[in-house]
Amino acid sequence: MCTVVAGFIAAGVPVAAGASPAPGAFANTSPNAVIVWDRNAQTAIWDVAGQQPQVQARSFAMVHGAVYDAVNAISGRPYEPYLSAPRTNGRESVNAAVGTAAFQVLSSLFPAQQARLQAQYDEWMATVPDSAAKRGGVSVGSQTAAAMIRARQGDGAFGDPAWPMGTEPGQWRPTPPTYASDTAWVAKLRPFLLPSTSMFRSAGPPALTSAQYARDLNEVKEVGAVNSSTRTLDQTQAAIWWHDRHLGEWEIKRQLATGQHLTVLQTARMFAMVDISEADATTACYNEKAAWMFWRPVTAIQLADTDGNPATAADPNWMPLLVTPPHPDFTSGHTCFTAASMSALAYFFGRDDIAFSAYSEASGTTRYFRSFSQAIAEVIEARIWGGIHTRTADIEGAKIGAKTTAYAVRNYFRPRR
Repeated sequence: MCTVVAGFIAAGVPVAAGASPAPGAFANTSPNAVIVWDRNAQTAIWDVAGQQPQVQARSFAMVHGAVYDAVNAISGRPYEPYLSAPRTNGRESVNAAVGTAAFQVLSSLFPAQQARLQAQYDEWMATVPDSAAKRGGVSVGSQTAAAMIRARQGDGAFGDPAWPMGTEPGQWRPTPPTYASDTAWVAKLRPFLLPSTSMFRSAGPPALTSAQYARDLNEVKEVGAVNSSTRTLDQTQAAIWWHDRHLGEWEIKRQLATGQHLTVLQTARMFAMVDISEADATTACYNEKAAWMFWRPVTAIQLADTDGNPATAADPNWMPLLVTPPHPDFTSGHTCFTAASMSALAYFFGRDDIAFSAYSEASGTTRYFRSFSQAIAEVIEARIWGGIHTRTADIEGAKIGAKTTAYAVRNYFRPRR
């Protein structure tokens, strides 16, 4: 597995020092407005709205794309903007710009939270002295928020939620115990960065009669069962930790920004790079799901007597450790998402070996990582330990995530010449 993971960061993404200070970086601004409004975004997106990860990705990308453009503009545009670069004199309040950009995007996404968001925004703006700088910051943030909201109109979000259901061997169908089908629209969402969501199309899942398919299925059957006797306590905790819908990635980003002493500009660029890459990787992987419509392990194991493979055996009572998500197996959305975020962080910091950690209420544990590639390696295993993905689905998903970030950093967020 180590040899597979090594290529995701070392070869898949060009590593370059991306965190060097730039003019107008506002190193002395305190608190870091981007971190504050990332927490506020989490409150709206998850704590109140309860959006699932594939939906959260779009929301966070919209917020941080607008925030990045605002901070970058006030900083003198040292980096290429994502969408827009309003005219500035460099004296505008960064706190006012960040708060306004995030607030207006969140208000557009969650009109039912308007009163709560307005009170939150008013409280934040009360800490910014009334001045021309404040008014200028509001103007810049309003312009970048408006550009983002316009850009995402009609992008396909929240369209048809249901996946087509198959009945033949290998074809996806709703899984127990929920038998749900949801968020099929993510496969058709207009990307933020990629010219096409199918540009990294894989060769698809292994043939049902192949030896690779049998190895994949028998592995998850043994270690991913709810009553597995071979899965260790740490593996069980890891599977639950990675499955927590309150994503550890949020804490990791904020921890790195604080621990690495990033300026507001650096934080805005890093958060935008990570969140927008995650969003497009998620869409690309859902596009893969729609292309292959491959059945989940719980279906494949219970119906193994129909797959035509003599090396597999049916167990009609088999159930996974985790509740299977309501969409097809191939490829793994979570490995796409995590490989995109971790490879973006490796690119931004110019190195892989930065330690970080995050706590999960779902597992009641904190997991510690020595490097970004270690996190990618673990999520690949964790989805198998949880019984909800095959190894091939995980590995191919991680490849798509890394390729998405590689495209992003080659074409966006670059220093201006």
